[in-house]
Amino acid sequence: MKKKLEVQAIENGSVIDHIAAGKGVKILKFFQLTDTNQKITIGLNLPTGGSTTKDLIKIENTQITGVQANQLALFAPDATINLIDDYDVVKKFKVELPEAISGVLACPNSNCISHNEPVDSLFYIKQKQQIKLKCHYCEKSFATSFFKELD
Repeated sequence: MKKKLEVQAIENGSVIDHIAAGKGVKILKFFQLTDTNQKITIGLNLPTGGSTTKDLIKIENTQITGVQANQLALFAPDATINLIDDYDVVKKFKVELPEAISGVLACPNSNCISHNEPVDSLFYIKQKQQIKLKCHYCEKSFATSFFKELD
């Protein structure tokens, strides 16, 4: 059986690979990746070689930073980032959950001071398996299902 290329290569940019199926569009929206004029290719429900599927995002002329990759770990903990230059992968790395996340998510506790004061939200990663975050300000802990941005 002849293999065929299903997703076109990019000359320069970033590829976010190994995103759980169904999360690709949510990542595009959350990180506002469509707010640029750069070409974006998204693959949904692509075969992985096994019996599972994955999503994939290619963004031309955009380099995903380490900070963005760590934020991405909340959505796609098994993702890998490939940085592309002149059609070659020049750097490849797995996303990792940082010790803390700042300015990305709003605290689900409506009484938290972070909603009424000019401060960036700040959460500590309390549990890495079935991710739980603890708010720096109100000290309440939440599973990721409590954050509407992650649903």
